[in-house]
Amino acid sequence: MKVIFAGTPEFAAVALRAIHAAGIEIALVLTQPDRAAGRGMQLQQSAVKQFAAQHGVAVAQPASLRLDGKFPDIAQAAHALLRATPHDVMVVAAYGLILPRSVLEIAPRGCLNIHASLLPRWRGAAPIHRAIEAGDHTTGITIMQMDEGLDTGPMLERDSVAISPDDTTATLHDRLAKLGGELIVRTLQTMAARELVGTPQPQAGAVYAAKVSKLEAALDFSQPAEVLERRIRAFDPAPGAFFQINGQIVKVWRAECVAGATENPRVAVGTVLTADSINGVTIACGAGALRLLEVQKAGGKRQPAASWLAHAPAVGTLLAAQMASH
Repeated sequence: MKVIFAGTPEFAAVALRAIHAAGIEIALVLTQPDRAAGRGMQLQQSAVKQFAAQHGVAVAQPASLRLDGKFPDIAQAAHALLRATPHDVMVVAAYGLILPRSVLEIAPRGCLNIHASLLPRWRGAAPIHRAIEAGDHTTGITIMQMDEGLDTGPMLERDSVAISPDDTTATLHDRLAKLGGELIVRTLQTMAARELVGTPQPQAGAVYAAKVSKLEAALDFSQPAEVLERRIRAFDPAPGAFFQINGQIVKVWRAECVAGATENPRVAVGTVLTADSINGVTIACGAGALRLLEVQKAGGKRQPAASWLAHAPAVGTLLAAQMASH
């Protein structure tokens, strides 16, 4: 098997490493163009590009693959490169660019996608975030034969992992990335031996995993505490759940629910209920309360909430009115 690999972040790089370690030939790597990042806004290579460069694999970074898009000349050159590169199949993992039909039809055995959910649940850009946010107990990896739809193609391989009560997107990402690497290697090895027939996805249970926005990460204390606790874990490491005190953003990285902390209807949601070394910092929510366990002040580092007590809002402070801006 000769593979063209298309991917960008670490999730994809894990799969690329697994394919390389299995001795499967990688004819070409596609990854997104270098982006400015960090405080110095220096151009950064993707994790996939870094691995390819270290192992002498050819790399292409087209800004688009759509012949009818903003960069038709770039797309046309990319199509020509794909057609000129001998390969059997393209493997796609978190690439970040749309693959039009004209690309899907180039590889003799099509394009395989490594998707971080048990399809058809959580099609789309943020399946790991949304699974944690929704309170799912299980997720997994699906190896899918790509078609023109959004994660709608036939399924070739699936395997599941449990979501633990303390999983964040970061921890779950790492387990799923490892599983994705294992499954794509298994799929490619099987494909080398025989034809694979995919299982059509059922229509029932299809859910869209929309990309997470920074505004979503603002903690709306009118929601139940258990909903906010899941969002805090879902938005770790990015964009990071937060609230504000006097216009200053405080990110929350860990919290726990305090059931029945307040049933007093005269206590407004977003009110600081406790701020001491015994009870910690607890905030009234639409149902129950949220006890902060790990926070981060603007410009600071993550720290235990107990170390933040000297700067914590006083009991009775109402936080809810400052949630709108970020």
